[in-house]
Amino acid sequence: MTLSGKNFIAGSQEAQGDSTFGISNPTTGEALEGTFHHATSTEIEKACQEAAAAFVTFRSTSAKDRAAFLRKIATNIADLGDALVTRTMSETGYPEARILGERGRTMGQLNLFADLIEKGVYLDARIDNAMPNREPLPKPDVRSMKVPLGPVVVFGASNFPLAFSTAGGDTASALAAGCPVIVKAHSAHPGCSELVAQAITKAVEECKLPAGVFSMVFAKRDGGQALVCHPAVKAVGFTGSKLAGTTLCKLAADRPEPIPVYAEMGSSNPVFVLPKALETRSEEIATGLTGSVTLGAGQFCTNPGMTVVLESDASKAFVSATASQLKACPAGTTVQPPIKAGYDSEVDAKVKTSGVDVLGRSEATTDNPDTAVQPILLATDSKTYRSNEHLSAEIFGPSTLAVSCGDKEDMYQLARELEGHLTASIFGDEEDFATYGELISILQEKAGRVIINQYPTGVEVCPSMVHGGPFPSSSDTRTSSVGTMAIDRFVRPVSFQNFGQNLLPDELKDSNPLGIWRTVDGELSK
Repeated sequence: MTLSGKNFIAGSQEAQGDSTFGISNPTTGEALEGTFHHATSTEIEKACQEAAAAFVTFRSTSAKDRAAFLRKIATNIADLGDALVTRTMSETGYPEARILGERGRTMGQLNLFADLIEKGVYLDARIDNAMPNREPLPKPDVRSMKVPLGPVVVFGASNFPLAFSTAGGDTASALAAGCPVIVKAHSAHPGCSELVAQAITKAVEECKLPAGVFSMVFAKRDGGQALVCHPAVKAVGFTGSKLAGTTLCKLAADRPEPIPVYAEMGSSNPVFVLPKALETRSEEIATGLTGSVTLGAGQFCTNPGMTVVLESDASKAFVSATASQLKACPAGTTVQPPIKAGYDSEVDAKVKTSGVDVLGRSEATTDNPDTAVQPILLATDSKTYRSNEHLSAEIFGPSTLAVSCGDKEDMYQLARELEGHLTASIFGDEEDFATYGELISILQEKAGRVIINQYPTGVEVCPSMVHGGPFPSSSDTRTSSVGTMAIDRFVRPVSFQNFGQNLLPDELKDSNPLGIWRTVDGELSK
């Protein structure tokens, strides 16, 4: 399948500028097909204007029509077949099984949001009927529902070329809400991004929607910032580093009209391993932890980068077993060289910290040293951890820092002092939870997802999933970037007071022509 390397601007492919870039296979270093054009300021302006114009129509489309659009995108992605899988493998170094799984997840997300909006529950429709004879003052007729926010900019993620990129969760939830989307594609997988953009653009045409409903651009840093600052843009979805995420948040806050940035910025995802669990299944937990740390070369925002234990002979044996397993692991391949450089830099900074020891480090390498990362286990005590703020920073790659605590209260205090994380996991047996039950309560304040006896990698896409957490894991702890709660990012509530039935949207009419669940005078009904 031929790649144009052009930007997708409201249905047309454009390449007005001279600034281009290429991409190499991270496993082999071999240059791949395609020269990709960075969008000019004129192209970015056009994408924003077209999105604003499309919003006038798209916001009023029925849930049925938007659901059909989302399902058509999923179908078109499937129709890309082996071309999408092969190209994505070559751009990321991921194995076929990983790409097939992520493609299925991407299509599943689109279909999940299609089902959601057809049921209408996300609208939170409320009706409070008038009471003209109420004393001392009459009560007016007031009704409310959620409406789309406006054009949304989505920044593609480096580590998820499909599920968190061009047609990923942010795009799916924004389109489901009725918001046009402008995607800033990630430079790590431009060919994959272009192929998916073709699928979405085709769906826009097939569903006879305004062309400005979707655009995708390849942009440098200043281009991404211009998108965030454009007055037509009403919200931003971002997955990436803390530095980039906080920069975008500041830009959005400093606009004449501030807008929300829903930035998912990763975390160290602490794993607490309690004493009785270590006594009964230490080797099993060590094996599972090793697999979670090294999965996908550690390129997961839910990578377990911190492991907390109580000081004991059993914990020493557990940490030693984990170290031995990590030392024997093959090297991983990062999606692009800057990720490897960042990994090495962060590991080096922690290794040089007094009181931090290297207990196990793989010596394996790959054919491409520019992207090869060696799994590693570092170890320290709670006092050293508390005294060195940089030890809490995420290392994006296959590493974990084992932190030993002196007693239960020391472990509790460490947990209380944690910054915000996406996940927090606890491995324990029945006796452990009877003794350390307070740990669960503490960690609910520190993470968006608390996990018992499972590892944090692997995020189930379902209505109850929360993939977010207190800052700095994400910029808004009230939302999720995975699951149906994500749609709340891109809607806002509006009240309709004293409207006649003929003026009300169908969702709020007494006859309930759409057959959706609503709260009427305080009672849920359909």
